[in-house]
Amino acid sequence: QMQLVESGGGWVQTGGSLRLSCAASGGTFSNYAMGWFRQAPGKEREFLAKINGGGGTTYVAASVRGRFTISRDNAKNTVYLQMNSLKPEDTAVYYCAAQTKGPSYDYWGQGTQVTVSS
Repeated sequence: QMQLVESGGGWVQTGGSLRLSCAASGGTFSNYAMGWFRQAPGKEREFLAKINGGGGTTYVAASVRGRFTISRDNAKNTVYLQMNSLKPEDTAVYYCAAQTKGPSYDYWGQGTQVTVSS
C-alpha cells in the first residue's frame, strides 16, 4: 500500500514562491509516474503537472506552464512542485498522486493548503 504525504504549503504574497514536496512510501517509487493536482473551493480538481518514473519526461499544464516546475528525487522517494510568480488564483489545496497500475492515478496524498494573498 503506497502512502503519499505532501508538505510545503502555506501562505505567501502575490509574486512569491513555494516548493511543495510529496514523500512516498510503501512502493517502488522510481517505477511510478507522479502527478500534481489542485482543487480550489467550489471548483473541480485541476491537473497541474506529471513526471515519469525516471524523471526524464515532464508535462506541465498550460495554465501554469512557465511558473510551475515538477521534479523528483528517486533516492529520497520524493516529488516536488516548484511554484513561482504565485497569484491569488493559485490558492487551493494541492495534491500529489501516483500512477502505479495504469493511466489512472490510484494513490493520493491528503493535500496541502496554499494561500496566495494580494
